[in-house]
Amino acid sequence: MTIHHHAGKPARPEDRINIGRLVSDYFLQAPDISVAEQKVSFGTSGHRGSASKLSFNQQHIEAICQAVAEYRQKQGFQGPLYLGKDTHALSEPAFATAIEVLVANNVPVVIQADDGFTPTPVISRLIIVHNKTQKTKADGLIITPSHNPPTDGGIKYNPPHGGPAEGEITQVIEQRANEIIANKLVDVKRIDFTQALQSPLLSRENFIEFYVDELSQVIDMQAIAKAGVHIGVDPLGGSGIHYWPVIAKKYGLKLDVVNPVVDASFAFMPLDKDGKIRMDCSSPYAMAGLIALKDKFDVAVGNDPDFDRHGIVTKSGGLMNPNHYLAVSIHYLMTHRDWPVSCKIGKTLVSSSLIDRVAKLIERPLSEVPVGFKWFVDGLHDSSYAFGGEESAGASFIARDGSCWTTDKDGFIMTLLAAEMLAVTGKDPYQLYQELAQKLGEPCYGRVEAVANLQQKQVLTSLTPDAITTDMLAGEEITQILSHAPGNNAAIGGIKVCTENGWFAARPSGTEDIYKIYAESFIDDKHLQLIISDAQKLVSAAFEAAGL
Repeated sequence: MTIHHHAGKPARPEDRINIGRLVSDYFLQAPDISVAEQKVSFGTSGHRGSASKLSFNQQHIEAICQAVAEYRQKQGFQGPLYLGKDTHALSEPAFATAIEVLVANNVPVVIQADDGFTPTPVISRLIIVHNKTQKTKADGLIITPSHNPPTDGGIKYNPPHGGPAEGEITQVIEQRANEIIANKLVDVKRIDFTQALQSPLLSRENFIEFYVDELSQVIDMQAIAKAGVHIGVDPLGGSGIHYWPVIAKKYGLKLDVVNPVVDASFAFMPLDKDGKIRMDCSSPYAMAGLIALKDKFDVAVGNDPDFDRHGIVTKSGGLMNPNHYLAVSIHYLMTHRDWPVSCKIGKTLVSSSLIDRVAKLIERPLSEVPVGFKWFVDGLHDSSYAFGGEESAGASFIARDGSCWTTDKDGFIMTLLAAEMLAVTGKDPYQLYQELAQKLGEPCYGRVEAVANLQQKQVLTSLTPDAITTDMLAGEEITQILSHAPGNNAAIGGIKVCTENGWFAARPSGTEDIYKIYAESFIDDKHLQLIISDAQKLVSAAFEAAGL
């Protein structure tokens, strides 16, 4: 993808969204579910869309929340449903709609005490703690499109295990929601918002105080404070913005929030690589503001709007590649926590093979699964996984005593871990990465995207090893072709091809009309580009064979 000429620069007036029009479209526009793009569709991170494109409107939220309420009833869940929202413009009206429908269905709903924002990992932690200590089963909904542009909205469901819902659950919710919309929403129970706010079914708790108090169970906060690590934080206008000052005060941290602004247009953001406003904390363009401040801090960190992703900026290396930070985090945790040696390291199959080499170095079991954090949920829940991470800068790990922390991605602990590493080892994460790369090899990693229609995405999803007719990739013999992940034998929704010194994976996006090629070489960048070129030819050949 060509880098936009304005990438990394401040948003211009023409880049800003019309929030009034967007919110009006949420209430006034109605989807046509005979159009695939306007149906309720749960990808790897819930249902996402835009009100102006008729893919995230009031009817979608009414139907999804009604479907969730019915699912809860069938499953016999009688505990609270923890409801959170991020700072996107569409999150506020969707939050109100959700409350109206859930309360009308006699669901006990718990929200943040000041009706404020709630990060994804906080909802996960709330569910886990409740279900560990209470007899009733709690679950949660988070209204967020993650790092997507300001025009987008999203909603995801976390069942009682606290993590992203599995496909068999989201399929039930998705199917029922579309059925409700097709039936003109006659099955939706809903009461007036003012009435819902006064209902005894709606209660408020101080989620901030709860989560911050718990943090020392998973991060050595005392070590960070004692070492006086100076942390710079850019919340990118996200849902965790009010958590950082409380964290700093409780644990005595030297921490500065460099951008305290919440603005649903996200007009303060530098533009991403494609010239759009996107709160991607793994993008050097979106993170340009924090990168410019790197020399002011020992370590600087950023998060996306729902705080399930992390970005790490160091004086020595700038913004770290997410794969490099995952490898460093795994090595540090496995050598600085007293966890059982049987605990697995979880990685997605598009994450760096450097992680495989780290696992081999420290003699810990590795489990490679398809894309999607849901594949780590069970392992994190029963602590058979010590760590689960994705190349897209999302990860979580178990508590210091080996118990479950969260079963969803936690951007807070991944950023605070960077400060702990520096406090304990005297080296920042990039310096630790350099030591690892010297021992294990320096990977060159790349990802490219291309437009793909629904039919092309379906072809990619159903590719089998038989579709690869060559035995060579970028001048090396192919050693492995995967359509199912080694860690759990689940379909990867695409194909992965490996050689001794490189690999590529091709798969369609679950949320956008594109396909992605991930590739890595342990030789050099020239070899990486050859892998990507060969991968593109193989994908094109598959499309041609299907007559597309």
